[in-house]
Formats: sequence, C-alpha cells, structure tokens
Amino acid sequence: MILSLENAQSFKRCIDSISVLIDEAEFLISENGLELRATDPSQISMIDFKINKTAFKQFDVKDDIKLGIDIGYLSQILGRAKKDDFLSLELNATKSSLNVTFTAGNAKRTFSVPLIDISQAQLPSLNIDFDSTISMKADVIKEALKDAALISSYVVIMSKPDKFVAEANSSKGHLVNEIPAKDPAIKEFKVKKECRSMFPLEYLQNMLKAAESNDAVSVSMKNNAPIQISYKIDKAEITYYLAPRIETE
Repeated sequence: MILSLENAQSFKRCIDSISVLIDEAEFLISENGLELRATDPSQISMIDFKINKTAFKQFDVKDDIKLGIDIGYLSQILGRAKKDDFLSLELNATKSSLNVTFTAGNAKRTFSVPLIDISQAQLPSLNIDFDSTISMKADVIKEALKDAALISSYVVIMSKPDKFVAEANSSKGHLVNEIPAKDPAIKEFKVKKECRSMFPLEYLQNMLKAAESNDAVSVSMKNNAPIQISYKIDKAEITYYLAPRIETE
C-alpha cells in the first residue's frame, strides 16, 4: 500500500480535525479511498472522515486495509512537514508500521509510525432527515461561539425561518447572537422547520478548529437529534455529529 499527496501540511490539518475528538483511531483504506468513522470516549460525538482516492497523487491499494493509529503522535510527525513537502504513506513489509515520508526536491525524511491494535465494531453511518441546513463562513460561527464562551459552557443553537441564532445564559448574563439569512457570510439557508437545541460549547469549538476563516461550514439540525457540522479541507470531507443536551427549566 502506497498513498501520496502533494500537500503534507493539508493532510496535517485533516489529522488535526480528527485528533480534537479522539486519541486513537482505525483508518479504512479501500478502492474508494481513505476513511474513518469513530466516536469520542464519552460517545456523545462522532466524526465521519473521507478522502476519495481521486485526491491522491498515487493510490496503490490492492486489498482493503485497516490501520490502527495513535492520532496524536501522527499529528506530531506531520507537524514536521514543511510548506512544499510531498507526502507518502506506505505500509511496511511486516505490516507493523506506517512509513510517513516527506520529500522536497532530492531531500527525503521518513518516519516509521507503529500501528496499534484497535478492536472496534464498524460504526453505522447516521442518516438523519434534517429540518434545517445553514452554510456559512467558518469565522462567523467561530466568533459566535467565542461570544457564548464568555457566558456559559453551553450554547443554544437555533435555526429560524429568517436567521441563525446562538444563545447563551448563565449567572454571568445573557447572549443572543443573530445572523440574518441574507447576511453575506451565509452561503446556503434552508429551514423547513424551526430547530432549537443546546450543546456543550467546547465540543463545537474543537470541531471547528481545523476550519479556516473562509471555509464554508454547514450546520444541519433537527429537534431532539444530533447536530451535524461539516466542511472540507482541500478534497477531504469532515463531518461531525454531536448529541444535544437536555435543557432544564
């Protein structure tokens, strides 16, 4: 198995998008590409990560392969990538480690990352018929969450017929952040039914860490169902799900 990408730093962002939720994970590499689906230790959130094989410069995979990886350590290795480094991922002959190679011109650096045994059942995909989907620039929702963090560790997210709303309440005060449907930062606005749910703020902020300011972030909701946060890093697709918190009077 050999996979190669032209931009090592872009793949670092992808791995960072996973590491915000989980420390260890099992990648599946098949004829379709590279993917991962896993829940965080508390099992209130899930990530669904995919890179289609067409995104790779080289994609030499003969059989389905599962790779158990220490995500944090892989992120540290990828952190050594330089701006123009070409990235290659190769399963070694004994299938006990993954060779991570950075190439720039004639210079080459190869790290051997040990594989780990992760025994977990394949998680089913979540098929939710969402009542609203709003896509906006990442910096808009990031700033809304920063505002909410001054008030509470939880945030109420609402999709109304004409606006997206983030609200926070505590003994420190009250915040209402309203973003009209016609705001230039809104890329898509589809609300079939008004939705409202409360979520732990830290999880949402972590899910958006790998998104850059101008990235389009899609937020999909349905009452009494997990929220879906999705965006792309180059050609990689990152989708998160987070279960709502039951609001008390």
